Amino acid sequence: MLFDRLRRFCVLLDCPELDSPPVFSSGEAVSGRVVLELAGEARLGALRLHAQGCAQVHWTESRSAGSSTAYTQSYSDQVPFLSHRDTLLAPPDNGEVTVLQAGKHEFPFTFQLPEWIKCLTVNPVEEPTPNHCRFSPGRTLATSFEGRHGNVRYWVKARLHRPWSVVKKAKKEFTVIEPIDINTPALLAPQAGVKEKLARAWYCNRGQVSVSAKIDRKGYTPGEVIPIFAEIDNCSTRTVVPKAAIIQTQTFIARGAKKQKKSVVASIAGDSIAAGKREVWHGRALKIPPVGPSILQCRIIRVEYALKVCVDIPGTSKLLLELPLVIGTIPLHPFGSRTSSISSQYSVNLDWLRMVIPEEPEAPPEYSSVVSSEESAQNLSPPCQGELGNGLEGPFFAYIQEFRYRPPPLYSEVDPNPTSDSIRPRCMTC
Repeated sequence: MLFDRLRRFCVLLDCPELDSPPVFSSGEAVSGRVVLELAGEARLGALRLHAQGCAQVHWTESRSAGSSTAYTQSYSDQVPFLSHRDTLLAPPDNGEVTVLQAGKHEFPFTFQLPEWIKCLTVNPVEEPTPNHCRFSPGRTLATSFEGRHGNVRYWVKARLHRPWSVVKKAKKEFTVIEPIDINTPALLAPQAGVKEKLARAWYCNRGQVSVSAKIDRKGYTPGEVIPIFAEIDNCSTRTVVPKAAIIQTQTFIARGAKKQKKSVVASIAGDSIAAGKREVWHGRALKIPPVGPSILQCRIIRVEYALKVCVDIPGTSKLLLELPLVIGTIPLHPFGSRTSSISSQYSVNLDWLRMVIPEEPEAPPEYSSVVSSEESAQNLSPPCQGELGNGLEGPFFAYIQEFRYRPPPLYSEVDPNPTSDSIRPRCMTC
């Protein structure tokens, strides 16, 4: 029997990077091989391959139709992304079987992930035929995802057909990550908001609490730090506590119904603010943990993120301010956009392995120790026309160099080096 002769039957994928799990994106080629190891001579019918990918959701809800009647409503839906079939070992034309000798046999395969998927468009007058299948742009692959009420999965399955035996199956899953580049104007735009609330207790007005918050951009990648700039004004008679958190919202859609699951992926808490006081956050750091990217293009599954700044007010509901976030896969270019602020560039220059804030920069050196008086005089003199040449006929562009020096002190109306009292000021009318 083949059961005694089949030692190994599996699907192996060629990884794009050595010693890494199989991860691909739309448009890339997926290659691998089906390994068949036999202990002796075996008779085989066919070896077929089927690559699939889809998003699917499912959940149930219990409803009551009366005092003694209850029923369960089921919601399910599915969106296919990939379907590729191939025959790696075809049976002979005469209907006989294929005989393989003992040993290891490998059957290579390759297929390309689509940029978009096929959808069936049928004319109501005509019968559906293969000619009615066309490409529908805009429906890209979705990132692999595992949720409570749904998932997005991709896999390759091999089927080994044998005479007078059940079909032997081997399956291998792989991950698809759709790139999200945060270096776009929409994701580089700052996000800000203002909220206020009246604190009430037993129908008594306890004063107003307001919060205003801002972050430098909308798009971030896992491992980055979000600097939060906020101002909490407590005009109530109660002590309040400000907090901030990154919220992940999973939305599952089927048959017009929705099911949501929200979870906190990271949070920080500020100090208590007494009545009549104010607290200001000058870039309070909130690090993004390793989370999956946003899923925004799938019809039945959405994964969204938001930064929520809330204020706990005793005796009443919380004051919530929500700023939208997009978790991408392509990090911010340090000098890729003029709209990126200093705080956003600071968040990328983190130690990715230890995830720690860089040490405090050192003080700048004296100007005289870097540039001599001769060089200073030479640099201040205007260049001659002959030295410019013809390559700089337009405006001058400054070359920006990043220094790890402390900024100069802030301007102050108080003279840090006041004159001595022993020196008598000269009268201008004498």
